[in-house]
Amino acid sequence: MLIVTDKTLAKWESSYPTAAPTLEHWKQVVKSQEFGNFVELRKAFPSADQVTVASGRPVVIFNIKRQFRLIAAIHYNHRTIYLLRFLTHTQYDTNKWKAEL
Repeated sequence: MLIVTDKTLAKWESSYPTAAPTLEHWKQVVKSQEFGNFVELRKAFPSADQVTVASGRPVVIFNIKRQFRLIAAIHYNHRTIYLLRFLTHTQYDTNKWKAEL
């Protein structure tokens, strides 16, 4: 799968060094596989959740080290993942991000 963009992921890794190894592992798994749908994605990431946001579109939430949440839009037909947010658990729990997306 293609990640849009790797620069964003690198920025998150430098901003949150404790999450960097887990983000790097996430990136390797995502880039090495082709997910046709959410069910296939869950085989690689069992804790991933799909949520509908204010725009009416689904996003996928990935748990990163129990402390962080990576939020992405996935276009399975184009094999592309768009990185949207990287939040601490506290930021995620406010649900403010749902209204912004």
